[in-house]
Amino acid sequence: MSPHGIATVAQQEFRLRIRAGRWRVLLSIWFAVLVLFTCLLRAALGGFSNEDVADKGIVIYGGLMLFVLGLALLVVPALAAQSVNGDRERGTLATLQVTRLSAADICLGKFAAAWGTALVFLFVTLPLVVYAIAQKGVPVGRVAVVTVVLALLLGTVCAISLALSALLSRTTTSGVLAYLAVFALTVGTLIAFGLTTAITTEPYTSSYQNPCPSASQLPQDLPQAQRDQILAGCGQTQTFQETRSRTDRTWWLLAPNPFVILADAAPQLPPLTAAQKRQRQADEQRGVFRQDARDIDPLGGLGRAVRGLREPPTAIGRSTVGYSQVGPVSGGYSSQLSIALDPPKRRRPVWPYGLAFDVAVAAGALWVTTRRLATPSRNLPKGQRVA
Repeated sequence: MSPHGIATVAQQEFRLRIRAGRWRVLLSIWFAVLVLFTCLLRAALGGFSNEDVADKGIVIYGGLMLFVLGLALLVVPALAAQSVNGDRERGTLATLQVTRLSAADICLGKFAAAWGTALVFLFVTLPLVVYAIAQKGVPVGRVAVVTVVLALLLGTVCAISLALSALLSRTTTSGVLAYLAVFALTVGTLIAFGLTTAITTEPYTSSYQNPCPSASQLPQDLPQAQRDQILAGCGQTQTFQETRSRTDRTWWLLAPNPFVILADAAPQLPPLTAAQKRQRQADEQRGVFRQDARDIDPLGGLGRAVRGLREPPTAIGRSTVGYSQVGPVSGGYSSQLSIALDPPKRRRPVWPYGLAFDVAVAAGALWVTTRRLATPSRNLPKGQRVA
């Protein structure tokens, strides 16, 4: 394996793609669809006045990156799903194999060409990213991290598609299976998580102790019978049985999902500064109320939700009951129950495990492709041509 050999194969692949001419049409359609989506998203946020939602760039950038990932997962498999078996059908693969190029050179060269083409599609989104940053609220660090993670996810899909192209002799079959692999990583992981979580639910028993109210806490016009009933239950322990989901045992099924990885890897937005808080308070005193874009951040919201799946069920602490007269309800008086929960803990990330799994799968796929391109081939599938 040599860098010169990898570059030679990659250059040949790029020339073939450029010579076909279809890449210009694909890039144009890609950019047009992204511009249309960004305009629609900005128009949706325009339903709020400028004084209602601050830092609209947070929402625009988060929605755009999730949409780019979804659209890329529809385009990228086609870039490598026919790279090996397509050359074999055209009789051009054997020409490369009889040269001094090694199997690793051919494999990594084709992978570099497919991944490089995918990165070109990602690069086309740069003007829209700049527009989102101009709408304020998007840190440059978040843009850098999300871009790197998105590039790695696209490389994973390219490697899997390339391996299927090397394993299967039919280009149609490899293309279909490449999209099925993407389906398994996205929708399949979600289905597996939902079904497994439903199966692993467990019953639990919780209890709380009724506090003893003082005479002043009870309404003066409360009937004596209800007063005696409340005092009779004073200090008694009440128990109840429920079922709960244990997502802390099944969260790893969602970890390889590209959308989960992208959202969880995005750095959380910094809290409001003291100056921003004072400005918000001043605006509210003037009657101007603004919606914090952090509350509707697509990347941040999905990331917090995924990290919450790793947390075990929070134990319910001792409850307190306060009595307040709010009016007769079915001949009696209602009570308000407030449950004191444990203080929130720092949530643990999910994306390192998912990204490590996807990168490991990509490395394994490249190893399989290299093995399939090794020569001489002792056994070939039936009907597969050599040259």
